[in-house]
Amino acid sequence: MLTILGFAMIATFLVLIMTKKMSPIAALVLIPALFCVAVGKGAHLGDYVIDGVSSLAPTAAMLMFAIVYFGVMIDVGLFDPVVRAILRFCKADPMRVVVGTAVLAAIVSLDGDGSTTFMITVSAMYPLYKRLGMSLVVMTGVAAMANGVMNTVPWGGPTARAATALKLDAADIFVPMIPALLVGLLGVLGLAYVLGLRERRRLGALRIEDEESVGAKDAVLVGAGAAAGPARPRKRPVGGGADGGDGGDGGDGDEDLLKGLDPDRPTLRPRLYWFNALLTGVLLTAMILELLPIPVLFLLGAALALSVNYPRLPDQKARIAAHADNVLNVSGMVFAAAVFTGVLQGTGMVDHMAGWLVDTVPEGLGPHMALVTGVLSLPLTYFMSNDGFYFGVLPVLAEAGAAHGVTPLEMARASLVGQPLHMSSPLVPAVYVLVGMARVEFGDHTRFVVKWAALTCLLILAAGILFGTI
Repeated sequence: MLTILGFAMIATFLVLIMTKKMSPIAALVLIPALFCVAVGKGAHLGDYVIDGVSSLAPTAAMLMFAIVYFGVMIDVGLFDPVVRAILRFCKADPMRVVVGTAVLAAIVSLDGDGSTTFMITVSAMYPLYKRLGMSLVVMTGVAAMANGVMNTVPWGGPTARAATALKLDAADIFVPMIPALLVGLLGVLGLAYVLGLRERRRLGALRIEDEESVGAKDAVLVGAGAAAGPARPRKRPVGGGADGGDGGDGGDGDEDLLKGLDPDRPTLRPRLYWFNALLTGVLLTAMILELLPIPVLFLLGAALALSVNYPRLPDQKARIAAHADNVLNVSGMVFAAAVFTGVLQGTGMVDHMAGWLVDTVPEGLGPHMALVTGVLSLPLTYFMSNDGFYFGVLPVLAEAGAAHGVTPLEMARASLVGQPLHMSSPLVPAVYVLVGMARVEFGDHTRFVVKWAALTCLLILAAGILFGTI
């Protein structure tokens, strides 16, 4: 019964948010509360929620201060050169813009933190997508898939969890998987190319006039065939892009973000550019080396960035207030997700669901347990946390595989296959940073990305089998 109710709860949640009958925060709170009562555990709801909140509180704290930190870095102009370089590469070509999004997300993902990746990628690419009228769900989908492939680096989490759960060396798991993961990354880039071509056909030809030819301090977008000289960006509906989706609300906040590259904005601190670059480099290095817990690093980084760049207290308050909306939206979503995960784990639904899936594997597939694990990693890492999958399910699957001669290393590598889909799971806090900063409805992002992410996962699995690592 718990198995059926668990799947029913997840399905109800996904249907309600994808059809926009409920907001993600409301659905994350109310749906599990109702199902908790339905399984007869309503009296324990408070305990489940507190347990969930306690487990996700460090993540919420990290996201809060990370948003403030990177928001300040955007304000002071740290990423302006990167955005201008991307603008020069993209040349207002939607195909190049989408491919550039995938490349940027993959490179930044090397820091091993999804939230950081999404904040930098959206900050850099959002103004260009808005100016060109491109579909924002294409941006969020491509960024999530690129990050999902790169999330398998040993310091990213899944590989370390698999190594810990099966008592293996992370390098022995990851290094042989590099060719298959590169195939997956090439698949994402290929998909970005195709989606970019679709956006190009939808929008028509656009171009960016050279800065010197128009006498502007920043690149100016103009329609093809328009008279030479500066032109105001044409307003288009953001929705209707590849595979539909409204792509955002188009509110006043979008106009604020469009001014993010204004070379005359008062928040710029050009004299402190190298200090901010060094601070960010040190912060990311300390995060990779795990010198301190990530929430502590971002707390210290945000405090130092504010104090140095904006010594006056009113300026500091203004910068915090400017990013309060993102902080509240993302942290609120994380704490709401704590209700969902708390009920799933506290009632035992997740254990019963995992056990049922393992038991349904036919005996004849025993010698192919690595393949089975790779396939199961798609739904399991989407519907449950990485901790739940790698510490709760993978050891059971590995034991079943060992009985048929499948090595733990093969099982561990196969377990990484589902990460491109996992990064868009409603249980991953970082995805709320992505959709929140991009002004995209979570349901639109889910409806767009799931099929493409699943195909990317299967491509990695096929490559792993072909190369003999799975």
